[in-house]
Amino acid sequence: MSGYEANERFVQESTVEPEHIARARAHALELGAAPISPAVGAQIAVLAAASRALNVVEVGTGGGVSGLWLLHGSPRATLTTIDSEPEHLGAARAAFAEARIPAARARFITGRAADVLPRMNEASYDIVLIDADAEGVIEYVEHGLRLVRAGGTVLVPRVLAGGAVADPVRRDTVTTAYRSLIQEVQTSPAVFGALSTTGEGLLQLTTVTPIT
Repeated sequence: MSGYEANERFVQESTVEPEHIARARAHALELGAAPISPAVGAQIAVLAAASRALNVVEVGTGGGVSGLWLLHGSPRATLTTIDSEPEHLGAARAAFAEARIPAARARFITGRAADVLPRMNEASYDIVLIDADAEGVIEYVEHGLRLVRAGGTVLVPRVLAGGAVADPVRRDTVTTAYRSLIQEVQTSPAVFGALSTTGEGLLQLTTVTPIT
């Protein structure tokens, strides 16, 4: 085992997932809605806590695991979560109820992100997490950057596509989309970008606050 693999394994094994999130993970896996890893969940919880997020949007509910991690980091936040699969939203509702999250702090929207995001208010959210429909990731990130306030954050898990992005031979649609996204944000004057290799990868984008 290489040093990198040993580090990765240590990080995954050292991350402690709260019991209510672990139960939601088990239900999500039963549905076939692959949730983010605990290590990535812990990262987004820290980002939510550090930014004191109050208004959060999640694209891709996936049984509620990522939403629960976001609210774990920022217990006062209100989460809007979007998914085209009613069954996934139903599982998330049940997980949130089990975690005793007040109904007023979670809004569940059934629909395609491409249809819902254009109707949402710009510069109104602290965090937008995008974890759905990899083929449309660039479009969703563009919407996310429009929706977050100045200094807000857009998060994209799974951005390394299971190692495919680092393989120059891979040129399928999903891999190309993620690779293009990573390359574009590195040179954009509008955002600060950081790429974490923990778990399935996490791209973090923070909009640049204009100097006044």
